[in-house]
Amino acid sequence: MTVSTPLPFSAPRTPALDSRLPDVGTTIFTVMSELAAQKGAVNLGQGFPDFDCDPQLVNAVTGAMQRGLNQYPPMAGVPVLREAVAAKLASLYGRSYDPGSEITITAGATQAIITIILAVVHPGDEVIVLEPCYDSYVPNIELAGGIVVRVPLTPGTFRPDFEKIRAALSPRTRAIIVNSPHNPSATVWTEAEMLLLQDLLSPTDVLLISDEVYEHMVFDAGQGHVHQSAARFAALAARAFIVSSFGKTYHVTGWKVGYVAAPASLTAEFRKVHQFNVFTVNTPVQHALAAYMQDARPYLELPAFYQRKRDLFRSGLENTRFKLLPSEGSYFQCADFSAVSGLGEAEFCRWLTAEIGVAAIPLSALYLDGFEQGIVRFCFAKKDETLQLALDRLARL
Repeated sequence: MTVSTPLPFSAPRTPALDSRLPDVGTTIFTVMSELAAQKGAVNLGQGFPDFDCDPQLVNAVTGAMQRGLNQYPPMAGVPVLREAVAAKLASLYGRSYDPGSEITITAGATQAIITIILAVVHPGDEVIVLEPCYDSYVPNIELAGGIVVRVPLTPGTFRPDFEKIRAALSPRTRAIIVNSPHNPSATVWTEAEMLLLQDLLSPTDVLLISDEVYEHMVFDAGQGHVHQSAARFAALAARAFIVSSFGKTYHVTGWKVGYVAAPASLTAEFRKVHQFNVFTVNTPVQHALAAYMQDARPYLELPAFYQRKRDLFRSGLENTRFKLLPSEGSYFQCADFSAVSGLGEAEFCRWLTAEIGVAAIPLSALYLDGFEQGIVRFCFAKKDETLQLALDRLARL
């Protein structure tokens, strides 16, 4: 019998990792929310409501659970919810999507976007992002091995610069990500801008990732403002993954449920990745959302609901030295603080949180190079009393 010699004892050791995202730290939204909690500040930084959703929606989830709808649903989502989404898209934007092969229910919009990118971006492919942008876009592209091509929106107005977009297109461009209504600037793309994008992309094979999570928050309808979904434009819809969020629409951001609409060939590739990075989404919530969507009023009335909050917040800020930028959509308000302080944006937000008691987000955090404009972003998706408390504190400025 052979007796093996024991290996010399060594202390337990955690192997070192070569980071896939070496330049990524904690998101600015988490940082500012934690600071707000530490300082007892009103958190107008992270974009989530502090009020409850419709009790009928909660009851619908409870009812679905009690009916035994608690096991895996189909990978692409329960059919009745996909049918409801397709009906909404047809009604609002005039585009017919097949619920069986062109609508997929996702675990929120963030999961939807990384799944799209992993499905279509190969190492070395270029993806155009328009800065400032939601902070998941760039890490998603990098995880797929893609090359981020940054094109700045016009400083001050945050409108797309189509000459710069045209110059950024190359034979290696795989996709462009467009977000309207826009986080963080609250700008909304016009029909003319969408048509320019359509003309620009039509001769190419570039895919469009259209982040439309704030689609039901476009203000000043009396002035003719409407959400210009990529679904409205045939040549864009043919190449587009359209992303939306039930969490944003129904005040349930913690439920993390969204959807992607795309042509069948694109959806087939999307689902190949979706089935392995999330497989499927919370069953009772899907059934509840399907039932709740039978009444269109909650999302049709959402623009007026948030416009009133926007107007309340803007009215209060007019009594301060902040210079207000337009807020055309979403639930954000950007403000120039250059008349208040000469601090950099991140330092000003820390000071505002600690000394004034109101948390905001520095726009510079949403640019690669930390581009400074003296602008911060507030979220007004809050109870009126929360907004009033913040305004009372900001009045000191």
